Amino acid sequence: MRDDTVKLSLAPAGEATERPISIAIVAMGGQGGGVLTGWIVDLAESQGWIGQSTSVPGVAQRTGATIYYVEMMKARENGRHPILAQMPTPGDVDVVIASEFMEAGRSILRGLVTPDRTTLIASSHRALAVTEKMPPGMGVANSNTVDEAVGVTARQKIIFDMDELAVRNGSVISASMFGSLAASGALPFAREAYHAVIRKGGKGVEASIRAFDAAYDRTLKGPDPTEESTDDGKPAPVPAKLASRKADRLLQRLRAELPEAAHTMAFAGLQKVVAFQDVAYGDEYLDLLAGLHATDRQAGGDGHDWLFTNEAAKYLANAMAYDDLMRVADLKTRKARKARIASELRVKDNQILKTTEFMHPRMEEVSSALPAGFARWLRSRKGFYAWLDRRVDKGRHVNTYSLRWFLALYFVARWKRMRRVSLRHATEVAHRDEWLENAKRGLTAHYDLGVEMLRFRRLIKGYSDTHVRGHAKFDKVMNTTLRLLNRDDAAQWARLLLLSAVKDPEQKSLNETIQTIETHL
Repeated sequence: MRDDTVKLSLAPAGEATERPISIAIVAMGGQGGGVLTGWIVDLAESQGWIGQSTSVPGVAQRTGATIYYVEMMKARENGRHPILAQMPTPGDVDVVIASEFMEAGRSILRGLVTPDRTTLIASSHRALAVTEKMPPGMGVANSNTVDEAVGVTARQKIIFDMDELAVRNGSVISASMFGSLAASGALPFAREAYHAVIRKGGKGVEASIRAFDAAYDRTLKGPDPTEESTDDGKPAPVPAKLASRKADRLLQRLRAELPEAAHTMAFAGLQKVVAFQDVAYGDEYLDLLAGLHATDRQAGGDGHDWLFTNEAAKYLANAMAYDDLMRVADLKTRKARKARIASELRVKDNQILKTTEFMHPRMEEVSSALPAGFARWLRSRKGFYAWLDRRVDKGRHVNTYSLRWFLALYFVARWKRMRRVSLRHATEVAHRDEWLENAKRGLTAHYDLGVEMLRFRRLIKGYSDTHVRGHAKFDKVMNTTLRLLNRDDAAQWARLLLLSAVKDPEQKSLNETIQTIETHL
């Protein structure tokens, strides 16, 4: 039988040890990962190399960042082009560039960073993921694990706040990362070649060059000692005196009635409640806190460095400065908020800032802002209340800084003068007082238990549906804990209940913890 198989030459294009330089870039939307990838490919091609890039998009921060992958190889004189890979292979990546610190950790988990090969370039700043913002308490992931992993998994590491450096130079983080890549020595190209690629883009060139050069120098020389923060992590001291007579009277009350260990937290809480309402509200805060401190003293709080009083100062302020229509409107119309948004967006003097926000108030929130008696009367008229609800309960796109909407929000914010007679305030006060009484009961049973019961307040925040869900969790945790008052391990169970409620938005973990406790009762 005749063999008609076509036989092709399988001679290798180069030496067996010849391999491309591989670069993986992980970046979230809006952080310039695509721009940086394009710069790297242009850089390779401008130097006579063959460059190829691919990308696998993520879905915002819910499933991780987009992975951009670049391979480059020096073109051969015989004109043969290499076949380059389209995806990074674990254990075979030369450079990993991460636009955010946790993305560096995820790269390590994927096996892209290895101690024998990889240069890791990462910004140390955090951009919180959606899952970190969802928990009702502190849901921010601990970055210490990533710190430890970086030290043992990367051949070379270049880590500093590249985002802050870029902003300081009027540019974006992609320029900083490009500068650190140039200084790392991972690519055999001159600094001037990188500049030429940036200039070729034609947009924001000078700012990008400044950020590039700053990152290049920072990578080679390390941090400038004169720019290092002198903050030792300690809170600012409480002032001895305030200029305002009314404010100073509150400060002197705080100093006279509370232990020094609680002054810093109490001063922060006092500022919060006064800004929320008025000076008289500040007096109410100090009255409540003084009563809690008296209970703390009776429970031997001096031997615990007045921890109960300190925690009460924090969580009582949070409870008294609850989110309602007036507070939301006030926060959205503050001058400082507009300035912060303009700064984050890098709005120039010749540009106009316009913000469009989605608001969806319900009749429940509107009626709760009315005087308590009238609000209860209104809610008792079921048909009329439902008619109003159909007209109020609609999503609206609000141009905050247009004259019409700004004035509307401004006048709603000024309605806070009537807050203390509103139905919402009466409801919040009743819940607050019950919570504090329960915490004092816990303190009498066991000091640590009282402290944990104060911390339950972490579960309540926001307004509308978020506030309702928080209250539901709070009630579950509190009611379960009250059944444990006579147990020696009540504080440990209370701590576990709170942790389960904070970390699990669906309450599955919380319900399982409650079931476990019930089997031991």
